[in-house]
Amino acid sequence: MFEKVKAIIVEQLDIDPERITEDTSLADDIGADSLDVVDLLVTLEDELGITIPQEDVKDVTTVGELCEVIENLR
Repeated sequence: MFEKVKAIIVEQLDIDPERITEDTSLADDIGADSLDVVDLLVTLEDELGITIPQEDVKDVTTVGELCEVIENLR
């Protein structure tokens, strides 16, 4: 799951793939603002065919946490 999420982040936010690890902070390390995160979630939902409830991601701060939420939905 991490590789799929990483690929989407790299493409959507135009980030160097080497900067993305499971510990990467969406806000601090990538500089994603709230609009970027919403767009990212919509893309993930479309690509993976899932619905990600807002309450599941309200406390997510890292790429690894986001992957864990997605894995728990599958």
